[in-house]
Amino acid sequence: MRLAFMGTPDFAVPSLAELIASGHEIVAVYSQPPRPKGRGQKLTPSPVHAFAETMGLPVFTPESMKSPDAIAAFQSLDLDAACVVAYGQILKAEVLDAPRLGCFNLHGSLLPRWRGAAPIQRAIMAGDAQTGVQIMQMGVGLDEGPILLTELMDIRADDTAATLSERMSHVGAGLWPRALAAIERGSVTPSEQVGEPTYAKKITPAEARIDWTRPAAEVDAHIRGLSPFPGAWFEAPSDTGPVRIKALLSALADGSGAPGATLDDALTVACGTGAVRLIRVQREGKAAQSADEMLRGFPLAAGTVLG
Repeated sequence: MRLAFMGTPDFAVPSLAELIASGHEIVAVYSQPPRPKGRGQKLTPSPVHAFAETMGLPVFTPESMKSPDAIAAFQSLDLDAACVVAYGQILKAEVLDAPRLGCFNLHGSLLPRWRGAAPIQRAIMAGDAQTGVQIMQMGVGLDEGPILLTELMDIRADDTAATLSERMSHVGAGLWPRALAAIERGSVTPSEQVGEPTYAKKITPAEARIDWTRPAAEVDAHIRGLSPFPGAWFEAPSDTGPVRIKALLSALADGSGAPGATLDDALTVACGTGAVRLIRVQREGKAAQSADEMLRGFPLAAGTVLG
């Protein structure tokens, strides 16, 4: 098939690789424009952009797919279909209707649960036991189109947004050959989404601070769902004032006490009910490390109250 691929982050790279390996003709790759990154704020192409260039594919990075020029350029590609994975831009009807068979999106949840920008993070944060990847026919509504294929996946007790995203990206990539073959044959019957929608709104910095008064299961899910970015955080006292520390991995633990109080010298912290043990952390200005490693240089005695 003659395809355009539209994607931006690491999550989308396995899908592009799978489409190339399947023998489809990728005539254009669309990605978000290069953004400043690192200490030098050097313009850096997205993971999809960088991968596409290594494969010799033409890459387009319009600031907006709503501009008349971008729409006209897309319409001129004479596509059979477009495959979209976390592209990061809303597509207008003129774009969605341009390919002969339509535009199709790989989404990281079981729609209509967690429509929107952050479905993987929100599923973990909500304590969901199961999620999945789905390929859907795109329409003008936000993740409202009919479903073509679904692969169920369990959310493990130690999953972070990073580990679950990595697993889902490869499982989702494997759906594309089956989906496109069925679409081309006209043998797929899309199923309408069923159930009450929930929305995975974009993660904001304001919600990243840990609330130790919540039950331990909720605190643990909050930490894992925000790892590694933006990172759930708390403040620890020091001789020079509060120090911000990100919690990147945690687990449920035995114990109880005043919310936020450390119960031992290994970063087991009391919550509203129960406790969590912090496993991996990152002190401001430092690299990520195990809790044990951090405590060797920044000791916190049992009974320390974290903010």
